[in-house]
Amino acid sequence: MPKPIVHGHAGSLLEAVKGNALSLDLGEDDRFLWFTTTGWVMWNAQITALLVGSTICIYDGNPGYPDMSRLWRFAEDTQLTFMGVGAAFYANCMKAGIEPSKIADLSRLRGLGSTGSPLADEAFHWIYENVHPDIMLASISGGTDVVATFVGACPVLPIYAGEMQCRSLGIAVHAFNDHGESVIDDVGELVVTQPMPTMPLFFWNDPGNKRYLDSYFDHYPGVWRHGDWIRITPRGGAIIYGRSDATINRYGIRMGTAEIYRVVDELPEVVDSMVVDLEFLGRESYMPLFVVLREGLVLNDAITHKLRENIRTQLSARYLPNDIFLVPEIPRTLTGKKMELPIKKLLLGTPIEKIANPDAMSNPQSLQWYAAFAENRLKALVS
Repeated sequence: MPKPIVHGHAGSLLEAVKGNALSLDLGEDDRFLWFTTTGWVMWNAQITALLVGSTICIYDGNPGYPDMSRLWRFAEDTQLTFMGVGAAFYANCMKAGIEPSKIADLSRLRGLGSTGSPLADEAFHWIYENVHPDIMLASISGGTDVVATFVGACPVLPIYAGEMQCRSLGIAVHAFNDHGESVIDDVGELVVTQPMPTMPLFFWNDPGNKRYLDSYFDHYPGVWRHGDWIRITPRGGAIIYGRSDATINRYGIRMGTAEIYRVVDELPEVVDSMVVDLEFLGRESYMPLFVVLREGLVLNDAITHKLRENIRTQLSARYLPNDIFLVPEIPRTLTGKKMELPIKKLLLGTPIEKIANPDAMSNPQSLQWYAAFAENRLKALVS
């Protein structure tokens, strides 16, 4: 459910200038678009580019209409020098067979940004092959909670496929293991061990800061835990593996959901997907995979077999889903994030009105399918 966060002006402006000027290398000669809704932190990034003298260009409409080439043509029309979008946009362009450099004049475009979900290795390669071989690709990760990035881009460091270049300047980001120890080249909880300028001042109507402290400081006392799985690489880069509260734990081995999406979503038949790992009343873990297929396709034995084989051969047999279901939509927030944890709670018996605020969703109608699914599953378990 949404948290009524109160931020301070000074810290937010400081982080905005730092991020735009130093991380994205924006300045007075730039024309900048980050396609976003107004409820997402990237709207703050879009508007605050004015602080470094950039011209901001705003696209109001569906980026996939009439087809996935629309934003690339907008980049030509407005002579963008930097364009940012959600990672899913690049994945959908790949699947649609879009070759941006052939359909639009992108000669002025020197930077691309990606956030919202992990950007797959394949998308990195696709960008350099189909947009420009010498472009700054700024894959970043942060949070609306802190109006800032934790890990992201640096214009003077090399870029490696699937990896964010560095921890953001002045932000004490670490990967913590279960014992609260900082680890390198191992997956752990994304934490911030020192105060940063944009941590929330407080939550509105939160006596004693109880909800605020429970939200971020309950796991490691005095240390901000953001709720993402991260790996800090030996060269100082970072890889995000998805939400830690939606982690898959199969037979004692943990994995971020992003790894499964990487091998599932690469299939041309798949438009979108979501996986949740359930433990119900002490029973053995149950992990369903929900998929949205291309229009006109049905989930037959051939597609099911391809999905399972991709997971088996590219990950491990231990991550094979118990069942695969065809669904109309994947529930997403207004910022485009898959709602794994709310759906997990719903499937474990939490009432639908307690798991999410429809006003904070881009497709609230999608919950009805999962509510019916949860009701039928719980009835079957009880009987």
